[in-house]
This record gives sequence, structure tokens and C-alpha cells, in this order.
Amino acid sequence: MADLLAVLYGEMLNVRPDDPQWPERDRFILSKGHCCTGVYAALALRGFFPMAELASYGMDGSRLMAHISHKVPGVEFSTGSLGHGLPFGCGRALAAKRRKLGWRVFVMLSDGEMDEGTNWESILFAPQHRLDNLTVIVDYNKVQSLGAVSDVLELEPLADKFRAFRWAVREVDGHDHQAVRDALKSQPWEPGRPSCLIAHTVKGKGVPFMENQLLWHYRNPNDAQLADAIRGLETAK
Repeated sequence: MADLLAVLYGEMLNVRPDDPQWPERDRFILSKGHCCTGVYAALALRGFFPMAELASYGMDGSRLMAHISHKVPGVEFSTGSLGHGLPFGCGRALAAKRRKLGWRVFVMLSDGEMDEGTNWESILFAPQHRLDNLTVIVDYNKVQSLGAVSDVLELEPLADKFRAFRWAVREVDGHDHQAVRDALKSQPWEPGRPSCLIAHTVKGKGVPFMENQLLWHYRNPNDAQLADAIRGLETAK
């Protein structure tokens, strides 16, 4: 997910850190709210709040809690319980369409989150209302909280399912910044249709002992593991 956020916040999203509520801003909604640390880091790097505040994550009284909160500058919507980000994003995109406003809505979903029925209702709703100002990004790492996605509820053929619901669909390597950039900068891909970018990713990418390991969906590293993780990420740059 970090690579996707790097492209979005580094190059794509039309936002103003000095004016988080700027009316013409693009709206980014993290529907997989448990992955908020990545967004917090991106917001701090972009200048929405001081980098030093990241050290307060999870502490009593901090704005930076374990599920993303709209109390944090730059965050559009509080999420945590899965399946609510896309319905909200559809509403925002529909409002922008009806008011003839030019900003875009981006919603990031997890693959495990695709088990939620509210997402499929929204996937049906968006093309009916020609929401070509809406882009869904599926972080498709094939691992969810209880096991492999293919073992819990198989999603394939995911791209064909979105196409059957009348979405414009592209698939990319979610760690290839250029591929993600090229896809996102050319939207809408088809006028009158919402866009779905299926980003194939590796859970824990860049930290070899974490990659594709279900345990690290929950586990905190000890000091030695943290040092190894940092070295792995530095090597992966």
C-alpha cells in the first residue's frame, strides 16, 4: 500500500496541506481504516501536520489512533469497520457530479474487504450514475485477516466482475510507481464509467521476513526485528 500512497500523495492528489478543507480538493478515502499509519506518514510528509507528531501514534490524547480518523488534517472520513468507504465515496462523487464540480474521489479498498456486501451494492450503484469522477484502488495482496483470500472467499475473476458491473478496469503491479502513475494520470479511462485500478501487491513488501506472512497482519516487531525491517526497507529503495 505504501507505494500506492507515495504516488497518490506525492503526485496525483490535488490537495493543499495549508488548507485541508479547500473546497476544490480531491477526496481520498481509505476504506481499509486499519492501515491508517501509511496515510498518516504520507500526510506528514506532504505537510498536513508535523513529522514529529507521528511519534504520538496510539498514545492517549493523540489524534493518530489505530483506525483512521477525520480529526486528522487531510483525512476525509473515519473508517475501521470495513465496507463503508466506497458507499461514502459514491455519495461524494454523486454530489460532485450533480453540482458540476471538478474534483475527483479516490477510494482504496483491501481485497479482504471485498467480502462486504456494501461494496458490491456500491459497485452496482456507481456506473448506474455514471460516476466517472470516482476511482477505486484495490490493494490486492491476496492475504486477509484470517488467511489467504483464495481460501476465505475467492475473488477471482475480480477484474471481470468489475467489468460485468460496467466499470473501466486496469491491473498493475502496485509496487511499480511508473505503472501506477501512468494509470492514474489518464483518467477517466472511459467517459461515463467509474474506474477500478486493481493493484497487485505483496503484503509486507520490502521486509523479507514479513512478506506474505499472515502473522504480520497483527504482530508488532521486537527491537531486533524492527532494525532488520528498517535495513530491508533501506536496501529496497
